Amino acid sequence: MKIALTGGATGIGAALAKKLKADGHHVTAFDVSEPAENVDRWIKTDLSKSDSIKSAIDQAEGPFDALVNNAGLPPRDGLSELILNVNFIGFREFLEGMLGKLTSGASIVNTASRAGAMWRDNLDEIKALFALKSADDILAFIASRSIDPVRAYNLSKEAVIVYSLARTENMIARKLRMNSVSPAAVSTGILDDFTKAFGDRVAKNIARAGRPGSAEEIADIIAFMASPHSGWMKGVDIIVDGGMSAMAQTDLLGLNDKNGGADL
Repeated sequence: MKIALTGGATGIGAALAKKLKADGHHVTAFDVSEPAENVDRWIKTDLSKSDSIKSAIDQAEGPFDALVNNAGLPPRDGLSELILNVNFIGFREFLEGMLGKLTSGASIVNTASRAGAMWRDNLDEIKALFALKSADDILAFIASRSIDPVRAYNLSKEAVIVYSLARTENMIARKLRMNSVSPAAVSTGILDDFTKAFGDRVAKNIARAGRPGSAEEIADIIAFMASPHSGWMKGVDIIVDGGMSAMAQTDLLGLNDKNGGADL
């Protein structure tokens, strides 16, 4: 398979590139930084800049059998504008621009996050973000809604999940399919950013799950979603979090199985 991958230099993207190459696939990485290894071609791409996105798409040599949109920024102080620009506005522009370079039946996999799980409660704000046409509109959007970096990150990932869902029928008509993957608490270089942003909740969830996930474990799921083996999966969000979501849900529903099923 010939695969296009954004964010292939570090973390989950680097782990995915390594796996894809080991499995014999051709990998073109689109990243602002050059991957040290495991890619056949690197195209420098800054997803916060429309000109860079357009140039990268022009340079891309398809057709590609899969497109993995993995690049993204974590919640960091002072980066609200950049987070929304990279994680959603740039993500969307790059994805839409690449559609003409995909093979019939190609898979699109978008890396979202468990942080986007509350998308149903925030549809009005997500739709308002969808309505923005370019990065130039982001500052006013942030100011009008008092969006801090944590909310910017959560909103960007909510938007990725909803966008992947909402485009399902259109993708089917194009003979493509699109899904999202939502990891949580992954042991990469940006785990500290999430610990700082979300506080004790991260530590408690990791302790409850037993450990954070690994980049390789998330890469395995993304690779499966990019492959023909997941061909009948369309418009779904795959949560990969070591059971964190299940435990939170059972707490809310009063169905927690801490006592080995004695209370059920």
